[in-house]
Amino acid sequence: MKIANAYLMKEININHVRQVMKRVETATKPQLASLTKLSVVTVNSLVKELSDLGELFEDETVPSNGGRPALTYRYNYDFSLALVMYINEKQGKDLITATVINLEDKTVFKEQYEMPTFDQRRFYEIIGKVLAQYASIKVIGIGIPGQTVNGEITVSSHRQLEGVRMIEDLEAQFGLPVIVENDVNAAISGYCAGQELDKDQCVIGIYFPTKYPPGMGIYLGGRVIKGKLGMAGEVKYLPMGLDWYNSLDKETFIEAVCKMIQTVNAILAPDQVVIYQRMVEEDEVVRAWQMYQAELLMPSYPNVILIDSFQEDFEAGMRWLTLKSLEPALVQFS
Repeated sequence: MKIANAYLMKEININHVRQVMKRVETATKPQLASLTKLSVVTVNSLVKELSDLGELFEDETVPSNGGRPALTYRYNYDFSLALVMYINEKQGKDLITATVINLEDKTVFKEQYEMPTFDQRRFYEIIGKVLAQYASIKVIGIGIPGQTVNGEITVSSHRQLEGVRMIEDLEAQFGLPVIVENDVNAAISGYCAGQELDKDQCVIGIYFPTKYPPGMGIYLGGRVIKGKLGMAGEVKYLPMGLDWYNSLDKETFIEAVCKMIQTVNAILAPDQVVIYQRMVEEDEVVRAWQMYQAELLMPSYPNVILIDSFQEDFEAGMRWLTLKSLEPALVQFS
């Protein structure tokens, strides 16, 4: 038990040193001891271990207070890379974006691929080619328009994705951990990460693609609410009598947006509803909602925000979620 506790303490300490170095980028051993509140002896041992791994490297010597010059260590943000893939829509075609980022969330590689419709084989080939170029990739994060249940994509606006066991396939093929996240959940996570929100605020994101059904993400208490089997937000199943796979005229679309805002407001009373759409002009939706809510009695009304940059929030959320998965887990002993 003592050996186990000592090992656990070492893991805690090395992760503490790792997090501090990621934050400050450069530090001498005495500075690191001061920042971590660890002894100089402990810091010496942990810095050596991280340097041997390649996670830290020697940088330059700096003058000290009358003593020997101190060696500075620099954190290697390229020690681990992440491949982040997004399946999105652009002008009626599927757009695949492959991005490689480092631990500082800086882009190392980015390329886009157009597909008339999603092609699973080509998608896997793209991943393989990127992994072959960057040996330091340690995780694959994929944002999809759908939900995964027990490893299988069971619900998706892209019918070609339904039934695909993407996590299982890719982990077996490439031997790396894979995370798959719903696109709207990722987007609302990215949006909220860039806002100064109170912890108890509720923010709803609703995405209306051009040729696919809408999806919704629910952000509450600092996290996304996914519901049973991750199916919260599947608003295409609301009984609105619309065929989302065919084009809607402007009036029908605007009315559908207003009804959807009304529905989620009545159930969740969110502080904000973020609408992602490029179907109509923003001011047309704003005017319609103002008229719509003037005719309705509800105990509260959300702040409705219209954004046409779904891709930006989607990307920010997927980058954040994928990098978060690289954070070392605390060692547990039974």
